[in-house]
Amino acid sequence: MEQEKILSELGFKAVRSSGPGGQNVNKVSSKVVLTFDVLQSAALTDEEKEQAAKKLKTKLTSEGILILNCDEDRSQLKNKEIITHRFWEILQKSLVIPKERKATKVPRSVIEKRLKDKSSTAEIKQNRKKPEL
Repeated sequence: MEQEKILSELGFKAVRSSGPGGQNVNKVSSKVVLTFDVLQSAALTDEEKEQAAKKLKTKLTSEGILILNCDEDRSQLKNKEIITHRFWEILQKSLVIPKERKATKVPRSVIEKRLKDKSSTAEIKQNRKKPEL
């Protein structure tokens, strides 16, 4: 993953925000929309593209484009910084390869404890019955 190349591939668009700003909301485009084409990126290897597409499939469009919005602040520059930071976090989390789980054997003591508890519960239930005469 090459950060400089990825930064050059990011698309930013300023849109009118619905957030705070009073009368400014109608005049100033402070909301920032970030777009990144995961499948066509030259900065990611094929394995990284596949991994990212798999992890981010709920956030991608049908064309494989990641779209993120930010209108938290009244400043366009601040929103751009927030959305870029959020993008890096999402991308790095999507590229983490999870460790493979090793199956382990259940310890004998755990099996014995379960059987002991089971038999004691059965005994308690047996004692609830009416005695046979």
